Amino acid sequence: MIVIFVSKQKQAKFRMNKIRLNILGLSISQTQSGAYALVLAEENGERRIPIIIGPVEAQAIAIQLEGLKPPRPLTHDLIKNIAVAFDIVLLEVTIYKLEEGIFYSELLCEMDGKEVVIDSRTSDAVALALRFKCPIFTTEEILVKSGIVLSSEEDFPQGDSENIKTEPSDSPFANYSAQELEEMLNEAIQNEDYEKASIIRDEIEKRKKI
Repeated sequence: MIVIFVSKQKQAKFRMNKIRLNILGLSISQTQSGAYALVLAEENGERRIPIIIGPVEAQAIAIQLEGLKPPRPLTHDLIKNIAVAFDIVLLEVTIYKLEEGIFYSELLCEMDGKEVVIDSRTSDAVALALRFKCPIFTTEEILVKSGIVLSSEEDFPQGDSENIKTEPSDSPFANYSAQELEEMLNEAIQNEDYEKASIIRDEIEKRKKI
């Protein structure tokens, strides 16, 4: 872990060159088996950044997006609890470098009136940004190198950062009643089977829209 203390003047200058991103969707990767694609969208533009992440990292992000409440704190929840206990605030996340297909990120935190920059994997940074409800930024350089403009949004789930989910093409829970789904959801969460819980929550949310 790399921790760097920086002046507020330096950070303010750097922030002026950053572009805010929103989470567009999280879906199964079409290029890497067993991996997921996290898609970040330029807030005031059409460019998208697809980032390939592992299933564990995807689960940490999906749980927060789905609004699931684990019976015990997961790793990123524990980090947030520790930060809150020691009065550390996560101000923002920045994806600042793209090198050989790997995105590098950093966390800007405030502790004892000082701003601290901490190096982080991008998937962890996004998972923490969701829990702290802080903004995610990147640079124009990275958007130029990795940003794509989709001709159709159908390849990815849509919605805002508080309501993103992976829609199953054929839900195995389609024939259960609403009450049964709620009971199964609670049981899955208690058993910490978050993958199953996410699928059940998708089915419940899909029925609410009908």
